[in-house]
Amino acid sequence: MKQSKKTPIALIVLLLAASLIVPNVGGEQLEVQIATRTDLFPIPNIILPSQGFATVMLALMLAMTALSVYLTFVRNKKTPLIAVIAFSFGLIMAVLAWLFSGATMTFTTLLAGSLALAVPLIFGSLSGALSERVGIINIAIEGQLLAGAFTSALVASVTDSVLLGILAAMIAGALVASILAVFSIKYLVDQIITGVVINVLIIGLTSFLFSTLLADNISLLNQPPRFERISIPLLGQIPVIGPVLFNQTLIVYLMYLAVAGVFLALFKTRWGLRLRSVGEYPKASDTVGINVFRTRYMSVMIGGALAGLGGSFFTLGQVGAFGKEMTNGAGYIALAALIFGRWNPVYAAMAALLFGFALNLQYALQIVGSPLPSEFLLMLPYVLTVVAVAGLVGKVKGPAAAGKPYVKS
Repeated sequence: MKQSKKTPIALIVLLLAASLIVPNVGGEQLEVQIATRTDLFPIPNIILPSQGFATVMLALMLAMTALSVYLTFVRNKKTPLIAVIAFSFGLIMAVLAWLFSGATMTFTTLLAGSLALAVPLIFGSLSGALSERVGIINIAIEGQLLAGAFTSALVASVTDSVLLGILAAMIAGALVASILAVFSIKYLVDQIITGVVINVLIIGLTSFLFSTLLADNISLLNQPPRFERISIPLLGQIPVIGPVLFNQTLIVYLMYLAVAGVFLALFKTRWGLRLRSVGEYPKASDTVGINVFRTRYMSVMIGGALAGLGGSFFTLGQVGAFGKEMTNGAGYIALAALIFGRWNPVYAAMAALLFGFALNLQYALQIVGSPLPSEFLLMLPYVLTVVAVAGLVGKVKGPAAAGKPYVKS
């Protein structure tokens, strides 16, 4: 079977674009600040020649592109994921050298902000993985995130309990997912159309309730407590890794467990094997005694609960209040991360981190006074989404039965 040429072509195009950027980096220095006040030991700032560093990164990109072209056109083999990751790293570093040339880049803070913005995306991608692995295309991630954000703000404000807010968000996400499940599984409605309609419904409903209920009673209904950061002793003081990964809120730690739990459940348990078999060959699964409908309902609703938990991060972990359409398309980016990650929870989480980095980069560039137009900064995450899904992932196929309703014969 001939390998798809999309990946090497995409790498060539991006390499040509980067080759236009690198000569314009300039001769100024790039100062990288890594240390934070809580580190076990101080690390001095790293001073790099912007032009030289960008040139080295361009050489790395050239090597990965040559490898991809050789494997695809000469050996008829797929470009390994590590080569795409190495190319992406080189591209990101070269762009950073260009954008932050002559300025100080607070690298640890940039990574920590990226992780914070990626949390809802990761929960959303886990919801998509559980749904699509069982055969249900989940376009309704946006609605599940938004329902979780609204419900968590309302319940946590009334009860003054962040834990009850999380529980309510998970229930809300599961309820939204159940609408998708019922219409897709029982009534055989087109899954993509159902998902889009659910998103529009939840956006309209939460906006209406915000205007008529929350806006007039902010102190009572839309002023929830927020999670405090929990620093893990010793781990939280490791330079770079500590402030980014181990000085976080409870929801972030739950996210770590969720990624590991979903991965192990899908690929290391009998339940996961049955779930994946339903997503690939539902008729064969039914023949050997697996309840296809029950498996699909359960998986979609568990995914919805995880997305609802991710939605609660907007209100209980970041903003501290609910706002209209505050998810701002995060569900669709989470779906793109799922495809970029090839329906694997771990890879999808890594892709979500990349998109979170792109989201955070626009704020960092605004702080340092980047000459790039603000409109370009706003569209950066979405451009990255299109490039990643359309080009870098190559030819990928989701579960064979995804989007196909099952009728028991």
